[in-house]
Amino acid sequence: MSKTLIRGAKVLGGEAQDVLIDGGTIAAVGAGLSAEGATVVEAEGRILLPGLVDLHTHLREPGREDSETVLTGTRAAASGGYTSVFAMANTFPVADTAGVVEQVYRLGREHGYCDVQPIGAVTVGLEGKKLAELGAMHESAAGVTVFSDDGKCVDDAVIMRRALEYVKAFGGVVAQHAQEPRLTEGAQMNEGVVSAELGLGGWPAVAEESVIARDVLLAEHVGSRVHICHLSTAGSVEIVRWAKSRGIDVTAEVTPHHLLLTDEMVRTYNPVYKVNPPLRTERDVMALREALADGTIDIVATDHAPHPHEDKDCEWAAAAMGMVGLETALSVVQHTMVETGLLDWAGVADRMSFAPARIGRATGHGRPVSAGEPANLTLVDPAYRGAVDPAGFASRSRNTPYEGRELPGRVTHTFLRGRATLMDGKLA
Repeated sequence: MSKTLIRGAKVLGGEAQDVLIDGGTIAAVGAGLSAEGATVVEAEGRILLPGLVDLHTHLREPGREDSETVLTGTRAAASGGYTSVFAMANTFPVADTAGVVEQVYRLGREHGYCDVQPIGAVTVGLEGKKLAELGAMHESAAGVTVFSDDGKCVDDAVIMRRALEYVKAFGGVVAQHAQEPRLTEGAQMNEGVVSAELGLGGWPAVAEESVIARDVLLAEHVGSRVHICHLSTAGSVEIVRWAKSRGIDVTAEVTPHHLLLTDEMVRTYNPVYKVNPPLRTERDVMALREALADGTIDIVATDHAPHPHEDKDCEWAAAAMGMVGLETALSVVQHTMVETGLLDWAGVADRMSFAPARIGRATGHGRPVSAGEPANLTLVDPAYRGAVDPAGFASRSRNTPYEGRELPGRVTHTFLRGRATLMDGKLA
């Protein structure tokens, strides 16, 4: 088995230490380590984190391989420092049976750039009418623990209650896309001053907040776990904070783009800024940052949503919603949270590895950087500064809102069970 010695890295941003990887395991952490025949990675000034875990990724396969595949999506994940991603169910066919989730799971195992954990649909065909095969998906080789109709809201309260009751039996979680459909008919962007000035259909904050309020109460009533996808408003933060104060078992995520971008970007009419939920106001952005810092929001999740060129290079009203994010997420978090003093690197490790692994039950991921643990690791150069160039992305799609924007930090190495998937910034 191969050995790798990472020399002089700041583990979770702390004191510089050496980390010895032997096979798939961290063999030792300390000062002045040596190992005969080991590949040496000089890491002075760099930050060593546990491999990142994304609880919200769209890999598009099966059915939309023109946007992304499991191979290209996991290559993008490795480039961004991820060792595990959870693949959303809105594929074609929908991942609502044991057969489809096992297909995605096995494709991830076959390609090997990161672990792929499929998310199962809550309802058959994402139609919101009948529960999908939740138990069968959990008992399958994929071992599904997270269920979501992401892209659509489980808006029927009875269906949502039944789903929460069902997954409680095996410790699963329902991840809700909080969007009241009647309140968002024809919506194109955040409802507010900018939408009024531009004459675009408004997407009110209450459409998100009302569903979250209902679902945390349902989770309390059932005694089950609920997770809130891509939380985007200051009001949603307050509802989740209140729910946690009552002891309700709720967790929440925020995307990198909702930590940085505002609805002012829509004034350009560039469809790259069209996303679900929409970009909100500066007040919302600041509330989301504070909530991520104080733990009200548990994790950062990318909502990596690749689209082919023709689905974004069109007029605003016809454009698909979504942005790619796996390869820029850590840089955006460094810019918005670390450089502002809201989080240190240990906090980043918690929000982007420890906590998402815990919520999704990602075995072997989100583990301490210590001897005896699986060698799922990410090495970051925080001093790097550079403009985002989507031409260099590993993702099949290029719909990033950051093209040409200077962002800090660069992932230089990613290790999956001791094997380098990214070495010196290049995919293995």
